[in-house]
Amino acid sequence: MDRTEPQQGHISAEVAAGVATVVISHPEKRNAMTAAMWRALPDVLEGLAHDVEVRALVLTGAGSTFCAGADISSLRERATVAGEEPQSLAVRAEEALAAFPKPTLAAVRGYCVGGGCQLAAACDLRFAEEGASFGVTPAKLGIVYPASSTRRLVSLVGPAAAKYLLFSGELIGTERALRTGLVDEVLPEGELGKRVAEFTRVLASRSQLTQAAAKEFASGRTDRYAYWAEQARGSGDTAEGVAAFLERRPPRFTWTV
Repeated sequence: MDRTEPQQGHISAEVAAGVATVVISHPEKRNAMTAAMWRALPDVLEGLAHDVEVRALVLTGAGSTFCAGADISSLRERATVAGEEPQSLAVRAEEALAAFPKPTLAAVRGYCVGGGCQLAAACDLRFAEEGASFGVTPAKLGIVYPASSTRRLVSLVGPAAAKYLLFSGELIGTERALRTGLVDEVLPEGELGKRVAEFTRVLASRSQLTQAAAKEFASGRTDRYAYWAEQARGSGDTAEGVAAFLERRPPRFTWTV
């Protein structure tokens, strides 16, 4: 699956063993996102959300970097032609990623800056390779960071760390990112791919019912407990989970998003 022209940067996706891997690729610009790439990402995500084979999603960058932000020149030129605000493209992609109904994990190498950090923060989890750099850089450009993106960042790292990142635009390393909660695990160089594959296998083996409900509740939604309780009663996942535990075998969960 590929929704943009490779020479202009592109978003690609493949599915293997229940895990979708979405790759940001624009190597000549450290995987900076063009307007076309921002537009393409929600469509790619929508297709994967409806794929019953997909049980988890990994977002990563091609080569040795995650995403160095937005391709500013491309956004300015193309958004003017299309009559779109550049920032609205990024927010639309970010919200599509945050709303993805299955667990999402950003696998970060190298730079994760600006729009790249915006996308990583929209994932449920973030694993990073030692030496990666993170930054939220609108203050360097005189841009007002979106309210929804600011709230997401605050909920992830807390008000003080969010203000440090937003006010300064400075980059931080993996040690500080781990300490503030911006990343969940830091891996030695060369170990990130192995760990992500191992962990996503775990995610793919777990109950999608549990994961989907937990994802909604963690995002702050409080009006659907009755819905999820009804889903649990009718799914058979609970009975299967208990039986598998007692029989000391892997469970075979059947409920799907």
